[in-house]
Amino acid sequence: MAEAKDVMSIKELSEYLGIGKSKIYNLIRQNKIPASKIGRQYRFSKDVINNWLKEKIITIPRAPQMGLFEKDKEQKGE
Repeated sequence: MAEAKDVMSIKELSEYLGIGKSKIYNLIRQNKIPASKIGRQYRFSKDVINNWLKEKIITIPRAPQMGLFEKDKEQKGE
């Protein structure tokens, strides 16, 4: 069984994240993605990328819900 690579190239990262290589280059230029430059090539640690993804999770706070009876009380002015 082949073991998973710990380090990815631009092409492999592009496939892993499902985004284009040009988008990855833009993220690198903007210092928005953790990358290592070895010579003229960029490399990405899979563990570091996974941690970066976890930090970038956007959650939308749920608005508090009003119960049915509370709504009736509000309308009656109670």
